[in-house]
Amino acid sequence: MAFKYSRNKGYQRLSFLIILVSFNFYGFSQTLQPGFSAREYADALAINFGYYDSLAKAEGRAPAYKWHYRSKVSGLDNRWWMWLSNDAKRGVITIRGTVATTASWLANVYAVMQPAIGSIKITDSTTFNYKLADRQDAAVHTGWLLSLGSMAADIENKIREQYEKGVKEYIITGHSQGAGIAYLLRSYIYYRTQQGELPADIIYKTYCSAAPKPGNLFYAYDYDFINRGGWAFTVVNAADWVPETPLSIQQFNDLNPLNPFVIVKSALQKQRYFIRVYANLVYNKLNKSTQKAAKRYRKYLGKKVGKQVHKKLPQLAGMDIKPSMNYMRAGSPVVLMPDQAYFEKFPNDPAKGVGIWNHHTFEAYYLLLKKDYSLQENKQFLLTE
Repeated sequence: MAFKYSRNKGYQRLSFLIILVSFNFYGFSQTLQPGFSAREYADALAINFGYYDSLAKAEGRAPAYKWHYRSKVSGLDNRWWMWLSNDAKRGVITIRGTVATTASWLANVYAVMQPAIGSIKITDSTTFNYKLADRQDAAVHTGWLLSLGSMAADIENKIREQYEKGVKEYIITGHSQGAGIAYLLRSYIYYRTQQGELPADIIYKTYCSAAPKPGNLFYAYDYDFINRGGWAFTVVNAADWVPETPLSIQQFNDLNPLNPFVIVKSALQKQRYFIRVYANLVYNKLNKSTQKAAKRYRKYLGKKVGKQVHKKLPQLAGMDIKPSMNYMRAGSPVVLMPDQAYFEKFPNDPAKGVGIWNHHTFEAYYLLLKKDYSLQENKQFLLTE
């Protein structure tokens, strides 16, 4: 495109703007910006579902990106992909969701918690030293931590490799189980960068799609803090049940130290005898009921599931199961809200469509995204029915 020289400053400014628009049109990407972008999420959603072996297969595509790398299967049948923008300036790291194997489902149901800082031997050749939060009381989902540990070194190597080629911004994403792992990956990358193991001038933005809860309240606090300013989003269909999992049990030992429920015992010592006796009785009943419930969860989702995990990973060692089951959501929430027209297409009926997965599919999320954010249709992006 050529422009004639003009002394008219207004014409020069117009010419310059046309050049900038032309550059952007032909694929020159802009630096990632904070804040939710419906188009960025739509691309991430298509990449999460398209072209790979997930439970729900789709034929959508994100025309702004090209597939670059697919990892080997590792850990509990985990895998990740790297995509690059057409101008090779931006990367997308996507974590595979659940697949139809026992190991993959074990990653989900191994739902006891591990400390957010620690070291786990996954195989004889893989010891995962990790930091996912800057506080000792933070804890995360065990199955997804093991999944991350099997992939982390490979992801780091690819980030360094692409950094040498000029890739300095990434979108991290995943859907369902992939989103649960993506949370932990973002935390891991942040602290590896703080430790000087990854370049400090790389920008990361995270879209966790249909995400389950990744860890306890204190992990969620840390995650939201390190991504403050609009750099990490959790996108949920309000009708989808997956973001409700794992089930949460809040115990008194999950609370901050100055919470009145934590110090109530010492406070009651100052009360009159009968008040103290009655209040202690109520306190003990409330406390013991949540402790018993959490203990049952750890028995079935920890010990029993853990035995099956050890069959898949026989060299696994260094586990440190925490008593907490206080699972919390993390990330800036983006809620996609169903209406009557949505439910006519995706009914609350397990006998129709794909049953309990009706609200968890690409089509459900994409329809609501278009409705709620007035996203214009992209025919290159559409799935085939």
